[in-house]
Amino acid sequence: MAERAAPIDYGPPVDPRAEFIKRELDDPAEQIDVGVAIVGGGTAGLACANRLMQLLAEDPEMAQRLGEVPVAVIEKAKSCGAHSLSGAVMRPDALRELYPELTREQWREEGFAFGEVTKEAVYLLPGATAKVKLPTPPPFRNHGNEVVSVSALARFQQRTAEERGAYVLTETSAAQLLVADGVVRGVRSGDKGRGKDGEPLPNFEPGTDIVARATVLAEGCWGHLTGAAIGEFGLGEGREPQVWELGVKEVWRVPRPLDRVIHTVGPWPLKLAARYHQIGGTWIYPMKDARTGEDLVSIGFVVDLEYADATTSPHDLLQLFKTHPLVRGILEGGERVAWGAKALPGGGYWSMPRLTMPGALLAGDAAGLVDTVALKGVHHALRSGILAADAVHAALARGDHDLSAYERAVQDSPIGRELYQVRNTRQPFSKGFLQGGAAVNLSIATKGRFPAGRIHWHRDDAREMFVGDSAESYPRADGKYIFDKLSSVYLSGNATRDDAPNHIRVRRNVPRAIAETWRWMCPAAVYEIPDGAPADGEVDVIVNYTNCVQCGAITAKGGRLTTPEGGDGPLYRIT
Repeated sequence: MAERAAPIDYGPPVDPRAEFIKRELDDPAEQIDVGVAIVGGGTAGLACANRLMQLLAEDPEMAQRLGEVPVAVIEKAKSCGAHSLSGAVMRPDALRELYPELTREQWREEGFAFGEVTKEAVYLLPGATAKVKLPTPPPFRNHGNEVVSVSALARFQQRTAEERGAYVLTETSAAQLLVADGVVRGVRSGDKGRGKDGEPLPNFEPGTDIVARATVLAEGCWGHLTGAAIGEFGLGEGREPQVWELGVKEVWRVPRPLDRVIHTVGPWPLKLAARYHQIGGTWIYPMKDARTGEDLVSIGFVVDLEYADATTSPHDLLQLFKTHPLVRGILEGGERVAWGAKALPGGGYWSMPRLTMPGALLAGDAAGLVDTVALKGVHHALRSGILAADAVHAALARGDHDLSAYERAVQDSPIGRELYQVRNTRQPFSKGFLQGGAAVNLSIATKGRFPAGRIHWHRDDAREMFVGDSAESYPRADGKYIFDKLSSVYLSGNATRDDAPNHIRVRRNVPRAIAETWRWMCPAAVYEIPDGAPADGEVDVIVNYTNCVQCGAITAKGGRLTTPEGGDGPLYRIT
């Protein structure tokens, strides 16, 4: 067995504060001036844009003061939602607040909603063929919630934001945070048209300083600039470290409609022994397309990234999960129509950074606003965007950079209340499924009152990795029901140029256990170990960065995902 090694000891060659923060602004003649810059065209960022445009419609004087571009959304993907993925069953209140004029039937006609939850089931899976139906625990009670696609929801939000007067700059990366005199002044867009070695190509376009009176960082899971801002302004001081989970999702067109939301809580197909430190769960959601009449199913597997066995592969665990008779009975005779992967913040209440800094704030997954006990984050992202817009509008009206009212608003909202109730619920699982299960259930039953106090997290990359045997149970791809990683990347619509610059920072020579961790973890087969590499000691790592689907998991396990050239990455449509 290869020796153990912790990814934290082999950190990436990157200095976020030095590389990703720009402290001197370009000449005003070369700047683009906007009122509010929103980095990220996902559900949180676009909720903020839509709410701001609603407020500005009622405040024409301020709209005029903000200039020709009152609100600019800066999105690195080819379209808003193209890098967005979630399960997702959404609590509807925040979306109703943002679009009070729309009915839920109209949501479905718009193509981002797929039906109200009327039935649900939760199963324990003792093994590869058995299942035990459980009483539905409170976090999994979804009656009345809505099955949605966040990628489709973001496209709808983009359209309404543009109709209201916001400018949405797609295929535009935000490469640096502009900070002058301790205040965030906007962002600098990334260069376009550089070659593999960074050389300018004939179509080269340099980046531009986008100067704003307020900046909203809604980049999603541990965004490129969010990490730099947390370090620059000390937003993580006094907080627990953020921890992460990785979800892999498929959407299937099925011959028979599924009539209920299904969750499974393990332990199969994960390893039960505590030394593996494997914790995760699954979902199977019905999706009725109101426009075509097709019956679809969303199926996914989520794994905590605190695991210790380097051969843990969320993509392959999803394929293994599909071999269970429960799943085969739902999917057989169907066709896979979409695939994707995304990391999500799992630390909850104690891991939330401070949410504001002079001139800027964090929203959505960038702020860690996900309840991973209930697998819920979409409604928190939407509400945080609404609250961010309210705080930005108030600061603009006062003429200052103080956005601290947003922090208080989040704490006093359903976001803060719901996350506080599960503040100590996930941490006991770090002891293993069996050892931690009792404490987890007690925390759920008492709404966080017991265990009392503050239970600590440790960083995912601090876990020592070993090369175990999880991979021995993964099924072989047949291209019809079980799929490999590369065919899945193709299905994602990945549009990264073959000669694009490398946007992934990892050490290229690391212990075998670290290299195996990256190779198996990555759902897009980005990392390879050369044939003939030694079984122990340090090995070289090949980085196929053009495969990358921007899931973000590498940042949690010893590397660093930086922003790619605008327009690169997947083109999700229904994830």
